[in-house]
Formats: sequence, structure tokens, C-alpha cells
Amino acid sequence: MSPLATPTPQELPDVLGRPAGGWRRTMFDVIFGIDTPAGRRFDIILVFAILLSILVVVLDSVPSIGGRYPGPMAALEWAFTLLFTLEYVARLACVERPLRYATSFYGAIDLVSVLPTYFSLLVPGSELLIDIRILRLLRVFRIFKLTLYIEEYTRLGEALAASRRKILVFLSVVLMLILILGTVMYVVEGPENGFTSIPLAMYWATVTMTTVGYGDIAPQTTLGRGIASFMMLLGWGILAVPTGIVTAEMTARRNDRRGGAERPRPRPRRSCGACGSVGHEATARFCKDCGAPLPPAAPDAPR
Repeated sequence: MSPLATPTPQELPDVLGRPAGGWRRTMFDVIFGIDTPAGRRFDIILVFAILLSILVVVLDSVPSIGGRYPGPMAALEWAFTLLFTLEYVARLACVERPLRYATSFYGAIDLVSVLPTYFSLLVPGSELLIDIRILRLLRVFRIFKLTLYIEEYTRLGEALAASRRKILVFLSVVLMLILILGTVMYVVEGPENGFTSIPLAMYWATVTMTTVGYGDIAPQTTLGRGIASFMMLLGWGILAVPTGIVTAEMTARRNDRRGGAERPRPRPRRSCGACGSVGHEATARFCKDCGAPLPPAAPDAPR
């Protein structure tokens, strides 16, 4: 397993190294254990602490709250930072391979989540980056054993990876359309209507085709409005293409995991003994061409 790989709960004792006994063994079972009542309570409390710390950062960014209560907000933020720092140190102390944990996915997130507050002492404003703590909520997938969501996440990643060439071709076509239509709008509208350059016209084409429509630039001529209307309708169809590509890939992979989609059995070719005509339905009793009686259908023919 690579150092940055995310171990499963069953792999944790082997990957990180469970101490043989003593207080380190007890702390390991509480911090990394999810099958024990103490470990489950610890993880649930940790999730709530992460959510509360993020809420403090969000509220502190509101002028009417952060400006009125700067002292309490700063105290709460430092309290959460010290709490998570102690938790990170405890995780390193209770494993046999602390470097393995420090270089793992969760270890890196745990470290990065406490650094912004300390960096704020040197670089004012960097404490706002502390919202990266939201990534630590990925632990909730282990806490509540939501393995189904992890499996679906993996399937989505595989589908996106398998569809990357199709999506790249699709994006290439979209970029060509943006370049062509943006250039056309630059010629039609001109600088006097706000289209002062081709890059600016391409920006407008991107906003229009994605149906965002900021409205900071708008065509003024009748022909320009007609082109814009066409691009808006074209955008609706374009937005559905990536979804279809990824959905088809996910369906194909789901069928592969189930052993392949159930294929319909080939229909037997019934032929008329009188005229030799073929392609009759399984329930047909007479030939569709000459009207002669047909032989009985095979027992496994669909009815």
C-alpha cells in the first residue's frame, strides 16, 4: 500500500501498527477503532467538533458577528486548533509507525487543517483557509459504515477516467464552437456594442453557451440577438452530452460487475415448408406469404 493510500478500518492495525499493550494500545483502540463503543463515541464527537470549528470560521467572516465579537471568535478558533493539534499528536503517539500515518491521506489532512491558524500569526488572513477541515468529515464514511457511498464514489471515478477521451473530444468541439461563434459575434457586433476583442467575444460565447448569462455584455443588433438565441438553445443540448457519456460508462461498468447485462436469447428462425419463407413470429400458425400451416415453434422460443 502506498503511503498516501487510505487504509480501510480493517487494515488500520496492520498498516499503522497497533501497540502490544499499555496506554498506547488503549488510546489506539479509542482513536482508530470504530467497532468499539468508545471508538465510535470518539469519532462522533470529533465530527461535531469539526463542524463547530467550521461554523466559527464562517460566522467570523460575517462583519456583523466577527466585528462585534472578535475576542470570543478568536478564542474559539484557537481552542479548536489546540484541540485538533492534541488529537493529531495523540494519533502519532499511539501508532507503531507514526511516519506511515503522517504521510497517509488522513494524516496529511489532519496536519493541514491545523496549520492555517498558526500561519495566521505570520500571514494575517490565512486562518480562513481552515475550512479545509471539512475534508476531515470524510471520516463519517467510516463511522457510520457507509461503504455503499465509498463504492459509488469509486465507480464514479472509474467512469470519469474511462470517459476522459470522449469528454476531451467533446470539450474540443465546444472550444471550437466558442472560438467560431465568438469571432462571428465580434464581426457582427463590433467594439461599439461592447465586443472590443475576440477574447472578450469568446468569454461572452462561453457564458451564453453554458446558459449562465451574466448580462455584462449583450448583443444589440438583430442578427447578433439571433445568433445569441441559437447559442442558448445549442447550450441546452451541449450540457446533456457529458452527462450521457458518464452515465453510459457507469452503466456499462455496473453491468460488468454483475457479470454482464442479461442478453435476450436469439429468436429461432421459423421457415415455411411450402414456400421457404422465414422470419415468422413464434406464435404464428400460418405462413405470412403463402398461408400454409407452419410447423410448431421450438419449446424454448419466446412467447
